This record gives sequence, structure tokens and C-alpha cells, in this order.
Amino acid sequence: MQDRARNAQGPDAPIQAAGRCFFSGTERRAVFVDRIPAPDNMPRRHPIVMVHGGCHTGTCYLATPDGRAGWAEIFATAGHDVFVVDWPGHGRSPVCEDLAVLPTREIAEALLALIKSIGPAILLVHSASGPMAWWMAEQAPEAIVAILGIAPGAPANILPVLPNDAAEVAKLSHDISLGCPVLLPEDKPVQVGAEFIATYWANAPRFPKGALAQYRQSIVPESARLFNERFNIGGQGLCINDPASLAKLPILIVTGDHDPRHPREIDQATATFLGAEFLWLPDIGIKGNGHMPMIEDNSDTIAALLLNWLGEKNL
Repeated sequence: MQDRARNAQGPDAPIQAAGRCFFSGTERRAVFVDRIPAPDNMPRRHPIVMVHGGCHTGTCYLATPDGRAGWAEIFATAGHDVFVVDWPGHGRSPVCEDLAVLPTREIAEALLALIKSIGPAILLVHSASGPMAWWMAEQAPEAIVAILGIAPGAPANILPVLPNDAAEVAKLSHDISLGCPVLLPEDKPVQVGAEFIATYWANAPRFPKGALAQYRQSIVPESARLFNERFNIGGQGLCINDPASLAKLPILIVTGDHDPRHPREIDQATATFLGAEFLWLPDIGIKGNGHMPMIEDNSDTIAALLLNWLGEKNL
């Protein structure tokens, strides 16, 4: 497939002037992108690329399931052109016939093609897109000016190697220190059920319970291989080569107190390894957030925190 973000100016031409929606990515893995421009009367700040986590799409940034403004609109109103992407094979991106074995790195390569075409940008990532962010920042430091990590996955460098044995990993499935790992067969995509959603994503006091049914409609099938790589099954996880290469990059990692797969010590360890700043929301009096703060009932408050941090960095 030809990369549909490319135009007559060449493959590396900026695409700020592209339409409201467009395609980007690599020849092998195309991605759909929503562009939410900043108002014309606002001073222009760095563009932001918002990347969802596993089993989700960019919908989680466009609006909350209970109908409030999403982070894309909030950040655009503050002066950032916002680019909301759907991973390959997710949402409005083209179907991946091999979704079950879609690797983390190939998703990251598609995202990096978009980021390079936009120009120096802020990267906002969530959950399973965390390892992609650390890898992309090492691959193309000139293209990324800061990273906002919302309960982001760690680089595999600091994860224990789990056995490629379903029975052994099942014994660890409630081990919070390991992120409650799973090992999944890679013969078909993963479809998570209502119990999984309620346990890991919609469990927090701040989750809009009245919109749970609406939220569940947004959940999509996922790559089994991505899950296995996320838990570093057999050492398959996405690593970086040199954490020092990220040390000068402004990075903020934000975590709430009701995220069962992201206890404080886990995400703080990720921040320490990367030389990043770490914000445990209860430390500033914000309690009750889980894994999905971008759609929880105080999503605008969390957005304001992130925007303030970017402002402090002159971004």
C-alpha cells in the first residue's frame, strides 16, 4: 500500500496543512489520523500526537463516553494542533489480516512515520503505547520534544522475562508487581470481555459508570502478540538500547491510585529508569483515578495538569 500521507512535495514533507482526516504510517502498516487544529486566534504551540493503548482507538481522546469534551479538543483549544491516531488494524485504520500477530515495533514504526511528517511534536501515550514511545524517542530524538505518559508500559529492559508457558504465567495472573500478566495464543486476535473491562479499565471511582455500556462499544480486538510482548513473555518485549539517550527529553509519567496494573512502584520505576518526572495523582490531592483518566469524571482537571506542565517547559 502506498503511504497516503505522502504528497507531491516528497515523503518527508510536513503535513500541517493536511485535511481534517488523513492516512499516514508505513507502506506495510497504514494508520488513520484525526487532525484537530488549534483555533486561528491562538498562539501556536507544539503539535501533539495522541496515541491510545491496547484494545482501544483514538476515540478515547476525541470525547468521553458520557459526552464531555475529550482531551483532543481541550489541548487544541490551548493552542496545540492535535493529531489523534488509530493503530494499524484498529478503528478507522485499514484492516490487518494478521492482527493476531501484529508486533509492537511495527505499530511504533507506523506512528513514527506520522510524527516525522508532522515535525517536532509532543507525544502523549497511554498504557501499551508506552514502550512504543520510549523506542520512538530513541530512534528519532529530533522528532519528539516531550512525552506525556499516562500509566505507560515500561520498556522491556526493566521487565522480568516471563516463561513462554501458559500454565506458569497463569500462576502469576494476579501478581500486581508484574502487571497481572497473561500469555495468549497467537492464532486469533484477542477480544476482551465485560469482566476484564470492569476489572482493569472501568473499576475506578471516577469512571463514569452511567456510560459503561457506551464505553464498552469502543473496545476493539487486539493483537495477541502485543499482549505477550507487553508482559515480556520469553523476552519478546520492546527494549531501548540506551536509557541515557532519553534523559534530556522532558518526560512526565502520570498514574492514578486505582489502576490495578500500574501501582505506584511500577510506574515510578519506569520514570527512574528513563530519568523522567513522575506524578502520583494522590500526592497532589487527586484521588479515585484508574487506568482511563482521559475519560474519567475529572478528565478536564488531568488535562489542565498536563497543559500546565507543558507550559512550564515552554512547549
